[in-house]
Amino acid sequence: MMILSLLITLIYLILIGSFIIGFNKVEDFKLKKLPPKTRFSIIIPFRNEAENLPRLLKSIENLNYHKLLFEVFLVDDASEDNSVEVIVKSGSDAILIPNKRKTKSPKKDAITTAMDFAKHEWIITTDADCELPKYWLDTFDAYIQNHNVDALVAPINYTNKNSFLNQFQILDSLSLQGATIGGFGLNKPFMCNGANFSYKKSVFKSLKGFKGNQNIASGDDVFFLEKLIKQNKTIGYVKSKHAIVKTKTQDNWRDLIAQHIRWAAKTSKYNNMFGKITGLFVLLMNAFIVTGILLTILGFINPFTFLGVVIAKALIDLILLSKTASFFNQKQVLKHFALGFFVYSFFSVFVAVKSMFTGYTWKGRSFKA
Repeated sequence: MMILSLLITLIYLILIGSFIIGFNKVEDFKLKKLPPKTRFSIIIPFRNEAENLPRLLKSIENLNYHKLLFEVFLVDDASEDNSVEVIVKSGSDAILIPNKRKTKSPKKDAITTAMDFAKHEWIITTDADCELPKYWLDTFDAYIQNHNVDALVAPINYTNKNSFLNQFQILDSLSLQGATIGGFGLNKPFMCNGANFSYKKSVFKSLKGFKGNQNIASGDDVFFLEKLIKQNKTIGYVKSKHAIVKTKTQDNWRDLIAQHIRWAAKTSKYNNMFGKITGLFVLLMNAFIVTGILLTILGFINPFTFLGVVIAKALIDLILLSKTASFFNQKQVLKHFALGFFVYSFFSVFVAVKSMFTGYTWKGRSFKA
């Protein structure tokens, strides 16, 4: 038992250490003033987002990019609130279209629906509960002009509030973003987020869109990323503060658990072996922290050995988090690291177990995990 635990710890340390190295290898992209050239079609699926839409629409209005070089599609996925009314009353230039449901995945259907209307080669997807940065499109355009790429992954982050639940989710997001960037630095991309994801329409069509994983409710981002990787498409990471899309944290622990069960539901379907290995050892490491406390109390594990493992994990996690928090200008959240460290271990194990036996609710709909 002890040998196995130490082996898991060693692999975990090597894994996170490699992400730290990879993070450093991805250079910050400096936004330079260039005449805008790229035309974008922005696709935003929404369902029951009346509360969040005003902030999104305001951020779209404030985009610095030339208005004739981009179009926005808001795809209504059978909203039951007054989301449509909010959009109409806002006077937004966004094009409002209804979702055409064909599969078990509402969001993939929404993106596919809008794709038939999109006039431009470069597609960008984001979410209705997001806030877009002023120079978002300028940054994408500059990156595209300077790099020969087929797709772009860019950073997302949570808005900051003064509560442990919010800070806990920011720490979680920073760890995911650190691993995402680190993966790109290692030339082993395995994660992205549909709230800030861009690709060529021609590539989407050539890869037959989301065909092959439409039976899985979520995962429009990672599954398509896997398709891009499998076909050796060139994918860039836009490591720029000007490209950071902000979104909201969950309001309560129940919604947070449901969100993570939704994420866990698609993990088993991943084809990327590096991603699977990463997920497995992160889970095993957290499981050891949880069970190690009990095993130490019962005398099955030497307390000094367990303490050493906890300190080693905490230090390597903190190094990666510090780098990510510095990039996102959120170093203040690190004051919650110690408590978040133990809470996350129990939280992740609980979600993993619960996801094996239950489904989840998403946007007022129930799905099987």
